[in-house]
Amino acid sequence: MTEPVAALSHLDDAGQIRMVDVGAKTPTLRTAIARGRVRLSAPAYALLTQPGQGKGEVLNTARVAGILAAKRCADLIPLCHSLPLAFAGVDFSLDDAACTVAIRATCRTSGQTGVEMEAMTAVSVAALTLYDMCKAADKGIVIEDICLEYKSGGKSGEWRRED
Repeated sequence: MTEPVAALSHLDDAGQIRMVDVGAKTPTLRTAIARGRVRLSAPAYALLTQPGQGKGEVLNTARVAGILAAKRCADLIPLCHSLPLAFAGVDFSLDDAACTVAIRATCRTSGQTGVEMEAMTAVSVAALTLYDMCKAADKGIVIEDICLEYKSGGKSGEWRRED
């Protein structure tokens, strides 16, 4: 037996785009966590992580870029609602063996719609900032696996990625 296909919420019955009307929804505390990864060549990763090469500056710049992007998500994604964020944070984990930087963004609000797009935008822009700051050493940097990891709040409640 196949599961019913959910409707695309940003299309009306005639197939025209629309902003979802969240006016009747009850405000709830909503959290979203997204993740992604930046894969660098071994020489570029070595430069990034070498003492005295500004790893802190690169990651802090990417962190600020990600937070600013979360705050401006509605300016970037046409049908997103403008949300007052209670929190936006971006964290990094380095994997020396794989020459990767893992990015994790958390966003929270108390409102009528979720913050999944804000968290995924934060990860995306943080990754792009890492690329921009490291591209002189490696034009082949790969941004990969950006996805929603967790969300809570609202009518649909809690959801967690299984992988």
